[in-house]
Amino acid sequence: MDKDFEILLNEAKRLINRVELNKYITYGGVASALMTDKGNIYTGVYIEAKCGIGFCAEHSAIADMIKHGETKIVKIVSAKKGQIYPPCGRCRELIRMLDEENLKTKVLLEDGKVVTIGELLPYPW
Repeated sequence: MDKDFEILLNEAKRLINRVELNKYITYGGVASALMTDKGNIYTGVYIEAKCGIGFCAEHSAIADMIKHGETKIVKIVSAKKGQIYPPCGRCRELIRMLDEENLKTKVLLEDGKVVTIGELLPYPW
C-alpha cells in the first residue's frame, strides 16, 4: 500500500466510533478520507437514520472538500472496523459528477487492490 493510502486509511480509522445518538440515528460506524489534487485531506463519517435518510461517509468527506472550494479527488478510502469498502453507486456517481477528472480517482479496496472510479463506474447514467 502506498504512503498516501496509509495516511488516508489511518485518518478514516481514527474517526470510526459508532455512536447510537437516539432510537433514530447512529453515526460514525463508517468513515472516509479523501485526498485532493492539491494534497489536502478531507474526512467524513456515515450518518445512519431510520426511514432512509442516511448520509454516506464519502458524501460527508466530499461536503467538507466542497466547502473548501475543491472538486478533484486523487484518492479515497472508506472503512468500518476491520473492513475497507469501495464507495457505493451513489457516491461513485457524485464523485464522477464533481469533475470529469475524478474518473481517475484511485480507490483502495479490501484486498489492497487499487482501482479507479472509472473502473467501478464505467457507464455514466
